[in-house]
Formats: sequence, C-alpha cells, structure tokens
Amino acid sequence: MAVRTYQGKTPVVGDKVFIDEAAVVLGDVEIGSDSSIWPCAVIRGDMHEISIGERTSVQDGSVLHITHAGPFNTDGWPLHIGSDVTIGHNATLHGCTIHDRVLIGIGAIVMDGAVVESEVLVAAGAMVPPRARLESGYVYKGNPAKKARPLTDKEREFFLYSSKNYVNLKNTFLAESTSE
Repeated sequence: MAVRTYQGKTPVVGDKVFIDEAAVVLGDVEIGSDSSIWPCAVIRGDMHEISIGERTSVQDGSVLHITHAGPFNTDGWPLHIGSDVTIGHNATLHGCTIHDRVLIGIGAIVMDGAVVESEVLVAAGAMVPPRARLESGYVYKGNPAKKARPLTDKEREFFLYSSKNYVNLKNTFLAESTSE
C-alpha cells in the first residue's frame, strides 16, 4: 500500500491526486488536489507534519521528511510545500518551507528550517543549507546554494506550465488505472 497510517495518523489526500503504487506516503501528511506522487517517492510524516499544496508534483525517488522535536530543536521543523511546485527526481526536502510556484531541480537538497519563497528555481544538485532563505525571483545554484541571477520571464512562465503538464500527465495515469 502506498498510503499508510502511522501512530493513528492517516494521510489526507485531496481530489484527483495520483499516488503511484511504488511510492510511500505515511503518517501526518496532507496532499492538495490535483497533485502527483511518482514512483519511489517517500513522504514520511512520522514525527511531524507534512503539507503539500495543489497541483504539486513530487517526482521519482524524492524524499520528503521532517525534523522531529527534541533537545536540539524543541519545536522540530515540519515540511510545508505550496501549490504549483515541481520537485525534480531524487530531490530531498527536509523540515523546510517551499512556497508557491517553485522548481526544485533534480537531486537538489533543501535542509531544516530553510525557506524558499515563491517563484524560485533551485538548480539541479544545489544544496540549500539549514535556515537559509531564498528570495523570490532568482535562480539559486551550488553547494551551498547561492543566488546566481534573476529569473527570466520565460522561467517564470515555466512554473505554471510545469504544474499544468504534470496535472495532465497524472490525469492520464488516473484514467488508465480506473479503466483496468
């Protein structure tokens, strides 16, 4: 089963969400309508909450987790992801906040307490360190991630193009699964 209850908490899944049978979504997780969770993605809300907005795509092999509350971080860090976000293959998001219309590149890592404002492109392989704040309107790349340049108009248009593309793709997957 892709969606699992843990410690009495069952993920809440919005309308028309696609969760691949090879993904794992467990615990205190909420996924907004029209979002998609692709093969081998792991979304583990076992010790804190995870929220994912509408029309957000979590691509293959991505790991989404939290930071638990404890002696080194009394409140922990939940994971909050906005709407119209594309999370590239094998990305890791850990106890951070991602606002709306963001692209997290393939293999990127966003660490505990980091905040990625709306309309940001985190380049493939970038590593966003703990508690960093990425300002809206820029491309960030490197390890640690640094502001590389302002977004172009075409890149700004890509955020919604990408989310619509993945909504259309997940709709074809949902249609196939209901016709079998």
